[in-house]
Amino acid sequence: MPADHDPRQNTRPLGRTGIHVLPLGIGTNKWRRADRGAVSETYRTIRDAGPCMIDTAEIYFSERVVGDCLRAGPTRAVIASKFLPLPGRTSPRRLISALDGSLARLGLKSIDLYYVHYPLPLIDVGVFAGGLVEMVKSGKARAVGVANFNADQMHRIADQLARAGVPLAANQVNYSLLRRAAETNGVLEACRELDVALVAYFPLGSGRLTLPSDGPGTRTLLTCLSDIARAHDASISQVALNWLLARDSHVIPIPGATKPPHARANLDALDWHLSETEFDAIDRASARMGT
Repeated sequence: MPADHDPRQNTRPLGRTGIHVLPLGIGTNKWRRADRGAVSETYRTIRDAGPCMIDTAEIYFSERVVGDCLRAGPTRAVIASKFLPLPGRTSPRRLISALDGSLARLGLKSIDLYYVHYPLPLIDVGVFAGGLVEMVKSGKARAVGVANFNADQMHRIADQLARAGVPLAANQVNYSLLRRAAETNGVLEACRELDVALVAYFPLGSGRLTLPSDGPGTRTLLTCLSDIARAHDASISQVALNWLLARDSHVIPIPGATKPPHARANLDALDWHLSETEFDAIDRASARMGT
C-alpha cells in the first residue's frame, strides 16, 4: 500500500536527528564535468525550493563545485557528503581528517549529514562508529549515516551509535522501479524498524526511466508509466519518482540534475500524487520484470 504523499511544502525526517528535508533531493556526482553556468542555475533552483538535500562525496570530486555554489549566498539546502573508506583509513582520526577536508572544500564549518560511503569487506562496520560519534559530538556534523550497508550492518552500527546517544540518520542505497532489492533484502524494513531514512540514489535507473521506450525488458513498465504520465500531464520520470515517494514515507529519492529544467521537473513531482490504482498498476508492471 502506498504511504501518505508529501506535498512540496512538507518534509521528511532524516531519522531521529531532528533534521527535515524536502521529499526529493539532488545528486551532484556529475556536477564536476557539467557546464558551470548551468550548474549554478540548477543550484539556485534547488536553493529557492526549500530544505532540499544536496548530495555529494569526496570521491565525486564535486564538493568544490557545491562549495562554490554555497559561497554565493545563504541557503536553506541541507548538505550531505560521504567519507571514502579504504583499508587503513577507518580510525576516528582518519574520518575526522576526511571530514575536515570536505568542510574546507564546501566552505562550511559544519555539515548537515556525513555518510560512510560503503562497508569494507571483512571489516566490522563498528570501526566507523567512533569517528561518526566524534563528528557529531564535536559539532562538525549535525547527523551521520551510511551508504550501501545491508540490513544487518545497519542494525549493528545503529546500535553502536545509539550507545553514544547518536541516531543513525540514513542509509543511501540504489533503489528504483528497476532495482527493488531494498524491499526484499531487509534494508527497507530495517529503515522502518530503526526509523532511518532510505535515501535512494539512481531513482530513475540511471536515466532508463526517463524515456518512453528502453527495449523489451522495460517496455511494459515504461508503457504503464507513460500512460499515467499522460493522465497527469507529467513526465515518465515524475511518475517514477512519485511511485518511490508513495512506496514508503522513509524514502527520499535524490535524482541527479545538471540543468535547471531537470531540477524543476523533478521538484514538480511533489505537486501531485498517484492514486492507489495507479500505484498498484506500476507496482505490478515493475514486479513482472523481476526487479
